[in-house]
Amino acid sequence: MRILIVEDETKTANYLKKGLIEHGFTVDVAINGEDGLHLAQTESYDMIVLDVMLPERSGWSVIETLRRGGNDVPVIFLSARDGVHDRVHGLELGADDYLVKPFAFSELLARIRIILRRHYQLQPEKMCLEELELDMARHKAWRSGVALDLTAKEFQLLALMLRRKGEVLTRTTISEQVWGINFDTDTNIVDVAIRRLRKKIDDPFPRKLIRTIRGVGYLLDEASE
Repeated sequence: MRILIVEDETKTANYLKKGLIEHGFTVDVAINGEDGLHLAQTESYDMIVLDVMLPERSGWSVIETLRRGGNDVPVIFLSARDGVHDRVHGLELGADDYLVKPFAFSELLARIRIILRRHYQLQPEKMCLEELELDMARHKAWRSGVALDLTAKEFQLLALMLRRKGEVLTRTTISEQVWGINFDTDTNIVDVAIRRLRKKIDDPFPRKLIRTIRGVGYLLDEASE
């Protein structure tokens, strides 16, 4: 799942980005309304976390423009403006939720998951493939009951492959979903990440789950010898 944060307070934006990445999301950040609107119109996001008071273009204007253009991406407003009329106005403009600053990250995360589940039938918090298990809520993974020590990116990569098990994922798809829009596709970071993931989930076990489709990409599927 890919989320756009439009927030001009650098500390808040970095805090949100770090927390969401740790929970398996791919995150982009814009620090003003114009850049946020441009990204929302030119890239594909599953959700936008949108501040109200922004430089260059307000959050109100951003969502108005998106909705007029037929873009129904879910939006959560974040704002220090806590008046009832502000919350009502945000919802009337087409927002899915409105959270007043300061807020607990755990509450924001819960609201994001509820909205995504409602809009996209979000993947279950636990995913399995044979003896491989992934717990999204606890950010833990096991194979044959053995806990896997995965980095944040390895966990994100494995979650992506499990969500789309049986499907060949190109390097471009993996890079966009795991590393975001600024990833340099000329590097071999995807191959390196797959190799490191294999060492943890495949090499210690006789049956292999990750397959290389030469010239195309990678596939996670039922085990082969």
